[in-house]
Amino acid sequence: MPSRAVLAREIAELLKVIGHPDRVRLIEELRGGSLDVTALSERLAIPATRVSQHLALLKAHRIAADRPDGRHHLYSLVDRSLAAWLLDGARFVHARAAAEMTDRQALDAAARLWRDHQPATGSEAAPQPNNGENHG
Repeated sequence: MPSRAVLAREIAELLKVIGHPDRVRLIEELRGGSLDVTALSERLAIPATRVSQHLALLKAHRIAADRPDGRHHLYSLVDRSLAAWLLDGARFVHARAAAEMTDRQALDAAARLWRDHQPATGSEAAPQPNNGENHG
């Protein structure tokens, strides 16, 4: 079935693009709205140059978008449902690793942080398109 092959290829490409821990963290942080490179760098303790490089890749693959805001650019997710999808992936990873007690406590703490984290909201948070999908 050609359509399944096309979909599988697209999913594999997406996984390659987001397949770096820094990019996963950037996507998670941007789920709450738009932020500039400096804010992302400070929140994630990642050098601003590295944040910029990752954002450029996410932007090139239409995962993130930017808009000018004075002297800065604000970055946001093109579709926030990607962050929810990654959270589901975090649950999957947690369940797979739960058997290993050495990692379990660290994974429990990380899962709580991820679940309970409230990304930036407010004036910098911009509504995100959902590509015509209605999620409830």
